[in-house]
Amino acid sequence: MSQGFQLAKSASTPHPLVARYAALWAFVWGVCIAIPGGLIGLGGAEFRLPVLLGFFRIRVAQAVILNLMTSLVTVTFSLIFRSQFGYLERLVLHLPVALNLLCGTLVGSYTGSYIASRLREGVLVRVIALCLIVLSGTLIAHDFIFQVELDNIPSALQIILGIIAGIVIGLFSSILGVAGSELLIPTLILLFSIEIKLAGSLSLLVSFPTLLLGLLRYSRFPQFGETKRYVPLFVYLAAGSIAGALLGSLLLQYISGTQLTVLLGIILLISATRLLSHRSART
Repeated sequence: MSQGFQLAKSASTPHPLVARYAALWAFVWGVCIAIPGGLIGLGGAEFRLPVLLGFFRIRVAQAVILNLMTSLVTVTFSLIFRSQFGYLERLVLHLPVALNLLCGTLVGSYTGSYIASRLREGVLVRVIALCLIVLSGTLIAHDFIFQVELDNIPSALQIILGIIAGIVIGLFSSILGVAGSELLIPTLILLFSIEIKLAGSLSLLVSFPTLLLGLLRYSRFPQFGETKRYVPLFVYLAAGSIAGALLGSLLLQYISGTQLTVLLGIILLISATRLLSHRSART
């Protein structure tokens, strides 16, 4: 196979054209999936994971780790590109909110990587598909969620709810290898009454250390060493993700996120369905 990729050693053999042009495919997928990172504040990993599993045919544990690595690149550069349009300057006033959620997400991320590393592959696939469906519902119902903002919550209760929400989001993040922004953004709007574009920037800020901790945790497990064969694939995915994050950030000033977010939710639901059917076909 060209480009030195070892995709054929994964759980099942990819299509010959996928194997032959793996570098090009990785870059294109990286661009397309990372655009929501700059546009809405998503890591894009929920869409990348089915691609790694179903398109490149990478085993689940290694796909999750690659997903974490690429999500970290997407989130980092989305933050950098958003800073050029002044969104990060407004984050200073909301740092206590970010720290509140971060306390929970770090706990959830630490626990989630431990759980994921000990699940059988078939069970992990089903857990991932279920998580994707939940995230899809969150995206599709975002208009309703955003209209049900909770006012006058006592500060102590708000902090407690923020930590609990953070733990749940951290679990999703670590198990799926995602940034968790699809849950972070509704939480910021619903619980802390923050508008969507600022919520997207805050979610990226919270996601960065969450992803980093999850990746550090995975580095202690045997699956991490097995992921080294996919380093060339990661390089092209990362390059595409940087380009996609830039495009999304440029579009942020001109496109409303409402209809796009619903569309992403529908695509996410389709991805979960395809993931389950992919697993059923192999068993």
